[in-house]
Amino acid sequence: MTAAVALTIAGSDPSGGAGIQADLKTFSALGVYGTAVLTALTAQNTRGVTGVHGVPAGFVGEQVRTLLDDVTVHATKLGMLGTAEVVREVAALLAGRPAGPVVCDPVMVATSGDRLISAEAVDAVRTDLLPVTDLLTPNVPEAAALLDVAPATTVDELAPQATALLALGPAAVLLKGGHLGGDDSVDVLVTAAGVVQTRRPRVATSSTHGTGCTLSSALAALAARARLAGDEPDWASLVEDARDYLQAALTAGGELGVGSGHGPVHHFAGHW
Repeated sequence: MTAAVALTIAGSDPSGGAGIQADLKTFSALGVYGTAVLTALTAQNTRGVTGVHGVPAGFVGEQVRTLLDDVTVHATKLGMLGTAEVVREVAALLAGRPAGPVVCDPVMVATSGDRLISAEAVDAVRTDLLPVTDLLTPNVPEAAALLDVAPATTVDELAPQATALLALGPAAVLLKGGHLGGDDSVDVLVTAAGVVQTRRPRVATSSTHGTGCTLSSALAALAARARLAGDEPDWASLVEDARDYLQAALTAGGELGVGSGHGPVHHFAGHW
């Protein structure tokens, strides 16, 4: 049996709840073989980030090229890229989609509020990376940064901002409304076919570390499975499946008891 293979290009999280570690756990939980290219080391735990050590853009590129010379990748998830040089290197390598559909989580700020990307890198994401992205998955602050506007404050503002992001080049945009509060967590998916709203009951938990990484890597895993089966991703359907996975991981996160800050979601809820 040939396995579906997903690639994550992102930073490392020593506490295991976000970044490369969360992505690989999510891939495995969803039955996909995970490969990984490291863009940065971070010093962080469930309370915050104390340092970031970036990998040079040339070596990030070498990791990608060497991997793709040997391994067939069915979908790619992009996380924290860190610098403008890395963003441009990755965008150039993925322009021809040699590693399947690209799911881009434009990681800019950690759940703890720590800034993870430079202003120059934000510009490079906007101009270089979005045009080679198949699905963009920003949260409210990230969408505002990419559009250079004030963050959305209501659910009604999500669709116009997601539509504006779509005009910058990605094939689809999933704007996550988790920052807005309320009884439900509402996300908006915008594609050429129109606008779809998706919602789940908000989970009362402090175990939210890595939620964005987990959702985007779940989408990449599901897209990899679709590609292996010979299908193109139906984002509206895959978003619902990915949100179901994340909902279960959020609900069970408190059972892990990891750390004293924002604990991780439980990537293997239902498996352990």
